[in-house]
Amino acid sequence: MSTLYLVRHGQASFGADDYDNLSELGHRQSERLGEYWRERGMTFDAVITGTLRRHRQTWEGIARGLGLSREDVLPWPGLNEYDSHAVIAAIHPAKLEKPDTPEMYRHHFRLLRDGLTSWMQGRTSPEGMPSYIDFLGGVTSALDHVRDRHHGARVLVVSSGGPISTAVGHVLGTSPETTIELNLRIRNTAVTEFAFTPKRHMLVTYNTLPHLDGPAWQDWVTYA
Repeated sequence: MSTLYLVRHGQASFGADDYDNLSELGHRQSERLGEYWRERGMTFDAVITGTLRRHRQTWEGIARGLGLSREDVLPWPGLNEYDSHAVIAAIHPAKLEKPDTPEMYRHHFRLLRDGLTSWMQGRTSPEGMPSYIDFLGGVTSALDHVRDRHHGARVLVVSSGGPISTAVGHVLGTSPETTIELNLRIRNTAVTEFAFTPKRHMLVTYNTLPHLDGPAWQDWVTYA
């Protein structure tokens, strides 16, 4: 059976000047996932990551937990996340304060949901970003590569919530609104599993945290 595992990066630095950097907890989440897989004898025939720092850091943590070399990995820019600041600015050009209260967080994600809807429908062109069609093409190019090159293999992809939910939405044929809801609910280091053949991918699981299932890790579940 050919299997593709897609992992969202560990907790990053939401609200900080540089989001693209794992928090201390994000490093621990990543290593814990690798430990979980090592305990079960999991190995991968190929590893593909986005090119953002948090993607690389997450893979390095997983590799430490697995006891593997961290160097044999294929970088894939099409698996990089959209720019949430640009998405929001396209519909709300006024400067936003850093969210530091529950209400400010809710306001931020309401704007993000509206901004994503506009971008996906082609009504806005966020500065410095590709069109949604091109963003989708970057994600599907990775899926095509896996099907074309790794039949019969077990493949790991480390990416972000946007590309992973886009991959799921593409495979299932969901509406943009459903894809956005999938995106906004995906958790850090969550595992999504596809079975695949040379012709197609099939969703098996979405947004699971088997490595954090237990009282010792109940405080490790995060979303940003």
